[in-house]
Amino acid sequence: MRFIVDWHVHSKYSRACSKELVLPTIASWCERKGIDIVATGDWTHPEWFKHLQENLVEVRQGIYSLRPATSYQRAAIHFMLVTELSQIYKKGDKTRRIHNLVFSPSLETCENVNAELARRGFNLKADGRPILGIDSEDLYKLLKDIDERIIVVPAHAWTPWYAIFGSKSGFNAIEECFGEMSKEIYAIETGLSSDPRMNWQLSQLDSVVMVSNSDAHSPRNLGREANVFEFDTPPTYDEFVRVLKEQDATRFKYTIEFFPEEGKYHFDGCAACGFSCDPKESRRQGGRCPSCKRPLTLGVHHRVEELADRDAQSVASRKIPFKSIVPLAEILAECYGVSSVSSKKVEEEYLHLTKDLANEFTLLLDTPIADIERFAHAPCLAQAIGRVRAGQVEIKPGYDGIYGTVRVFGGDGPPQPKQSNLL
Repeated sequence: MRFIVDWHVHSKYSRACSKELVLPTIASWCERKGIDIVATGDWTHPEWFKHLQENLVEVRQGIYSLRPATSYQRAAIHFMLVTELSQIYKKGDKTRRIHNLVFSPSLETCENVNAELARRGFNLKADGRPILGIDSEDLYKLLKDIDERIIVVPAHAWTPWYAIFGSKSGFNAIEECFGEMSKEIYAIETGLSSDPRMNWQLSQLDSVVMVSNSDAHSPRNLGREANVFEFDTPPTYDEFVRVLKEQDATRFKYTIEFFPEEGKYHFDGCAACGFSCDPKESRRQGGRCPSCKRPLTLGVHHRVEELADRDAQSVASRKIPFKSIVPLAEILAECYGVSSVSSKKVEEEYLHLTKDLANEFTLLLDTPIADIERFAHAPCLAQAIGRVRAGQVEIKPGYDGIYGTVRVFGGDGPPQPKQSNLL
């Protein structure tokens, strides 16, 4: 059985997140997207944790579903207790800003973690992703003392501002960040601006597996990236941890990725001046914006190059593979020639396709092109999905907080429908 998993989402209690992010709405969108298991997010926030306690019931070890009274969707959408923590602290004479995902095996463990963090004076009420002034190594030791089954996964590992390898405040190695707890790091999250192939260039990352998640701040962004597993029986929390720890490719089949150029920190750049460039040009410019002369925000591509020590192709055959997608709403917007994924045409066609043909992941990855061609109202949609599956896209890379621009059909747009030659 295939299980598609998204381990990084937020709730309505996180800053700059949609008020629609409540459990029933998340579950409904997961069904439309094709996500089988999704993170709860934000379980350190008191109000959100109360929402989780009231609405979730454990169906197998570490896996939860909505209580029947709270849900109208199919019962197959399940939740895992995964949250993101923001840490700001000094280490090595430098201020570090690190985001980590914390996987918990039970609501009881979450409650114990929350109690200990509150006892230490951390403000858990201000944000669903609280800021903690604690070293990553010390945090992991604290969590393991509470429950040995907890695991920590560095979030969006290459983001310049808040990540383990970030150019602004990160480290050069997992060991520098987690010290003696490095042996307990089984995975890192690639983030939208990198993909597994980029990470394979670092031999130090052979000890971990790459995971990919949406970091969704709204229901529509669920599943922008995800993980695909195959199990003979529905998996438990402990089984997922085992798969990550052992890099079990018989169970972990592939990740679903953004094209990394579309991520908003792929290239170097200065958003204020609208300037972006690749690492080679950045070095030629002395790392400064040619207009305002301020330091450029060095992107993920640049940072990976700094730490890389081999060619990714030399190890690709030994790694868990990945598939790159463009979200269905973005493809529809291009097919219709509109600038917004929220346009009425796009929304109507998205709902039509995901209700009556297949969920979004099945459409993008599996549905025969001929079936899409027969069913879709959007012009050239079948051709567009075929091009995405083949990697035939053009992308203007993102930089300094600005998402990249993807064009399936290039600058000329989709082909125009043929006109009949009626007299």
